Amino acid sequence: MRKLLAYLPAAALLAGVSGGAFAQEAAAAVAEVHKGDVAWIMTSTLLVLMMALPGLALFYGGMVRAKNMLSVLMQVMTVFSLNALLFAIYGYSLTFTEASPFIGSLDKVFLSGVTIETLADTFTETVKLPEFAFIAFQATFAGITGALIVGAFAERMKFSAVLIFSVIWFTLCYLPICHMVWGPGGYLLEDGALDFAGGTVVHINAGIAGLVGAWMVGKRIGYGREALAPHSLTLTMVGASLLWVGWFGFNAGSNLEATAGAALAFINTLVATAAAVLAWSLGEALIKGKPSMLGAASGAVAGLVAITPACGSVGPMGAIVIGTLSGFICLWGVNGLKHMLGADDALDVFGVHGVGGIVGAILTGVFAAPSLGGTGAEDFSIASQVWIQTWSVLVTIVWSAVVAFVAYKVADLLVGLRVPEDEERQGLDTTAHGETAYRY
Repeated sequence: MRKLLAYLPAAALLAGVSGGAFAQEAAAAVAEVHKGDVAWIMTSTLLVLMMALPGLALFYGGMVRAKNMLSVLMQVMTVFSLNALLFAIYGYSLTFTEASPFIGSLDKVFLSGVTIETLADTFTETVKLPEFAFIAFQATFAGITGALIVGAFAERMKFSAVLIFSVIWFTLCYLPICHMVWGPGGYLLEDGALDFAGGTVVHINAGIAGLVGAWMVGKRIGYGREALAPHSLTLTMVGASLLWVGWFGFNAGSNLEATAGAALAFINTLVATAAAVLAWSLGEALIKGKPSMLGAASGAVAGLVAITPACGSVGPMGAIVIGTLSGFICLWGVNGLKHMLGADDALDVFGVHGVGGIVGAILTGVFAAPSLGGTGAEDFSIASQVWIQTWSVLVTIVWSAVVAFVAYKVADLLVGLRVPEDEERQGLDTTAHGETAYRY
């Protein structure tokens, strides 16, 4: 999302936090707000909301057993809402103000100083957005990142523990990583890391937290001995399709302006995902003898994840290569790698989002090269950029893993992580929420 930030003026991301009244007044004097950009960012915000609700909720819900359908829907909706609210209260201030390389300040806590007249920067120095629009867009990113994690421990974690974990992880992990990658003066941004729409901030971040959770919560009763098959692949396919549609707002919206940059992200999101669907299906056909609907849906999400960090930096042919590789590699991630790790990552959060995010983040350093159709400068060095991308991946992995471990531990000490065995057997819909998804 911030591919060009390294080339922006030294002023901060947002005009409202750019470091002094004089800078704000100077920016305001030349600022232009285009109705088309405002309409695009607000539309993109709605598309990201649709990704989570109902897209992600249905994608996840269809993959669990019928007795846990509502519990997953509830967790996705509630965690999304919780994170979006916390982002408005203090998250925006800690990510998009300048204080240190690792976290922002509390200058804008409770959106202090933000009005209908304050503006946020875009990738064009004199073109601005209403700050409220930018905050709303970023709040949906915060919301869906936390919601992604719940798939890893689906069907067995206490609802109260989910909420406690979410607050801690959002505060101590999502906000610092977001600031480091996208915030003014952020450590990884200043290092030159490219992450256009959230490969590290959203997907690797969530994937690692999910993997740690799967280990700490433990395996579902019957895992490896009983069939724990999805109860509705129809809903999973619908959810994956809504994710694909909404992802155009996620990726192309991250351009912040309705320009050719958004068009590049748009076409890359289309072709990379299509390539990943075909690659995953081909891989399943070769390995298992038959391609599956679950595989095609998972392939779509894998392609979307992998192209996310690269969508504004690579050309369409590079996007196709990234999508194809992500389809094959993530297929291995949810099969071979998952068994090697010994984790019951119920809905393959790490195998798809973690692995796909890593693939996309590193390959961004390759296909951003102008010789391969990317948008890098003439002196772009693939080797140098791949190292920068790899370092950003490693920082995200370590930070997310450590914070996730602490957050799960705190939740465990306060309320316990796992529901009792009899409640797990009965299903979380009735035991946690007192209702059922279906009447038979």
